[in-house]
Amino acid sequence: MNPKFKDIKANTTEQSGLPEQPFDSKPSVSFSVAEAVVKILEDMGVQYAFGVSGGAIAPMWAALHQSSIQVLHFRHEAGAAFAATEAYFASDRPVVVFATTGPGITNVLTGLFAARWEGAKVILVSASTSTPQRGRWACQETSTYTMPSAGIFTSGPIFHYATTLECSDELPEISRRLALGLGQPGGFVAHISIPTNIQTSSAETSLPRVTLQNAVATASEETIAECVRLLCEGPFAIWVGFGARGAAAEIRQLAERTGAAVMCSPRGKGIFPEDHPQFVGVTGFGGHESVLEYMQEQCPCRILVLGTRLGELTSFWNPAMIPRRGFLHVDIDTEVPGTAYPSVKTFAVYSDVRVFVKALLRYFSKRLSLSKDFSLPRPAYDIINPRTGGQVQPDVLMNVIQRVIVEGSDALVMAEGGNSFAWAIHLLRFVKPGRFRASTGFSAMGHTVTGVVGAALGRKGKAVAIVGDGSMLMLNEVNTAVKYQAPAVWIVLNDGRYNMCEQGMGYLGFKGVDATIPQADFVKIAQGMGADGIRVEREDDIQTALEKAMVSTVAFVVDVIIDHTQIAPAQSRNQSLISQGATNY
Repeated sequence: MNPKFKDIKANTTEQSGLPEQPFDSKPSVSFSVAEAVVKILEDMGVQYAFGVSGGAIAPMWAALHQSSIQVLHFRHEAGAAFAATEAYFASDRPVVVFATTGPGITNVLTGLFAARWEGAKVILVSASTSTPQRGRWACQETSTYTMPSAGIFTSGPIFHYATTLECSDELPEISRRLALGLGQPGGFVAHISIPTNIQTSSAETSLPRVTLQNAVATASEETIAECVRLLCEGPFAIWVGFGARGAAAEIRQLAERTGAAVMCSPRGKGIFPEDHPQFVGVTGFGGHESVLEYMQEQCPCRILVLGTRLGELTSFWNPAMIPRRGFLHVDIDTEVPGTAYPSVKTFAVYSDVRVFVKALLRYFSKRLSLSKDFSLPRPAYDIINPRTGGQVQPDVLMNVIQRVIVEGSDALVMAEGGNSFAWAIHLLRFVKPGRFRASTGFSAMGHTVTGVVGAALGRKGKAVAIVGDGSMLMLNEVNTAVKYQAPAVWIVLNDGRYNMCEQGMGYLGFKGVDATIPQADFVKIAQGMGADGIRVEREDDIQTALEKAMVSTVAFVVDVIIDHTQIAPAQSRNQSLISQGATNY
């Protein structure tokens, strides 16, 4: 902690989590606005700051280095933001991203879009051009003369809260707004832009200190009773999403007491055990035919939706997923229920999922039999024996990943958007929450190849990224992992092409496109960055390579030469594109 602040006493409001009025007396030691902002961030519980330096952000960057916050300098701002997002989910603590003016801000936006879509709590601190230099073509000028203000420096689709700090008198209000946002349910992405000259100016306002009190959305007893009545009208199913990850034990109890079938979104893998007899499969992208079989043969009266938006990659808005009497949809965002299926009857409940399910369990205190009296369809997993010749089949690779990494360790497994995501969703099975991460909303390439570094640091343990060669060449942070000794592992499906695009174009009827990439040697690249690695060209060598990666004490890349002719289980995405008109047939 910065010694300048050791004599500043805390002033907290325990009940509401909001700061009281600023202190009447001034601090005995002067400090800069940059130092004051860092102190506020420390009080918010921030442990990590990811970013890229620059001249305009220099005072803020220096103040971060003098604090208790660990500063992680990345190679690209988007990678820093992706890493911050995954560090949040791994640590459950708010994370800071820092960026300089101009391209520093525009580079970081892709990663912050992902943070917003994923529901992370991330605060961007950026620089802007000092007032006297605005409109004069300053280096990387960041002002209303050169950059749009709406959406970047104001609240909107990217930021829940955004402001430019022009005076130290604004610090108490900024502190209050950050505390409110970080204490609310769900994600919170903020942007505090500070002109360079303001960063070094003296902070004349005393700092309140905020104790965060997390707000919990709860449904009324009348609402709970109505939900029980609706669910008791007939057999129901439970559709579990990533937003229900904190209620795994309660959801399992509810399912077992009611006999309900359970399905999950791609991001929700493992919240309900995938080896449980009541689990019918993963829905949407990379999902299982067993889900549609269940809906067609045993269509439930209602589906209890817990913590998923039912967006395109979760549902593909498939009418086959509509229950006979509609959805009972629980979410902390009042805008979510009814949006994916606007014409379907939906009983919306605004509540924290765990609080809601615990309330339901008081009514379902005994084991009931609401489901039909026959067995539920289950996902099929074929074990394919390794072959002695030819390139590696992706399903064989996934089988070994399942055995060595999923079942043989406690590592976090992550999958990058594309074919690697489709194979992982379809073939890997998780029985505990918190073991799998993927971005299915914004789904930016580069998210996982960089996010794995933040995840490994945030959880202080092994994190494994299953990625494509296109993503690995686009935006990786291998040498950042080396620098900060992050125990990250990359498993690269190296097929020398953007294979999801190539296969998808063929499915859509478009011919003659070129999605190939000159095949890279990722082991040499990794070793050139100070990491270790191994190349896998035969299926017999997969297990040894993965075992070596998992015991490695340094960042490690497994470069797997993949048979590109194997068709990934992504047909549902292609069918959705056809329904939207993206076809040459």
